[in-house]
Amino acid sequence: MIAPNRTEWQIRCAFNAFCKRVLKNAAIDIYKERKRQRSKEKTFSDLTPYEANQLYSVDNYGEGNKEGFQIVDKKITTKLLAEAMHSSSEEKRNLVLLY
Repeated sequence: MIAPNRTEWQIRCAFNAFCKRVLKNAAIDIYKERKRQRSKEKTFSDLTPYEANQLYSVDNYGEGNKEGFQIVDKKITTKLLAEAMHSSSEEKRNLVLLY
């Protein structure tokens, strides 16, 4: 609560000090969070070859994969996919291949 005998200048100074304190504490929190994140992060150059190979996976949809894959309730086989590609126009086929 504000004391009734404070001048407007004193009230402004108190509010200014409060704002500075809030901003300082927010900055401290941000620095602490950044330090915590840096302690958990690792650069790509620091990864071992084994760890680097864990960062990606390769899906095989080629001829070696005869079973195909499942999308919702539809089973997509390589034969079905090839038929769809051959039946589409050349422009659409190029768009799919470029994507």
